[in-house]
Amino acid sequence: MEFKTMSEQNTNELVRKIFEAYLENKNLRKTPERFAILEEIYSRDDHFDVETLYIHMKNQKYRVSRATVYNTLELLVSCDLVTKHQFGKNMAQFEKSYGYHQHDHVICIDCGKVVEFCDPRIGQIQNMVGELLKFDIKHHSLNLYGVCFDCSAAATIKNKAH
Repeated sequence: MEFKTMSEQNTNELVRKIFEAYLENKNLRKTPERFAILEEIYSRDDHFDVETLYIHMKNQKYRVSRATVYNTLELLVSCDLVTKHQFGKNMAQFEKSYGYHQHDHVICIDCGKVVEFCDPRIGQIQNMVGELLKFDIKHHSLNLYGVCFDCSAAATIKNKAH
């Protein structure tokens, strides 16, 4: 049995209400599959792609198609409950975004590993740039690309072997 903290429960209820209102506003159907996908996303703490989510939903015995997963993700991105990332590869990755602090990413160009980090100085730079350029900046996206320690170590070992 899985127990959720009070704040997790509150967040889940809130995102459900936001999604419900969004669907009503757009005259879209409020299907159990769409809400199951939303719930699944908000139970995760990682970045995922459409295929990973689809397979996980199928393994949980949900009857959803790839198209339903894809279309629901697009709706969730449209109403700001999910963030879509393009980390340099052609496959989009997603993560839940409601109620989560602004964070940035470091992405390994060899293995694709994504590490989140948060540095308050980036927020200070954002505010300063906004003031200087007279912009009301709402959010930002910072992705740094490099080679992770594991891939560097593997490359070093491989080079020494030759």
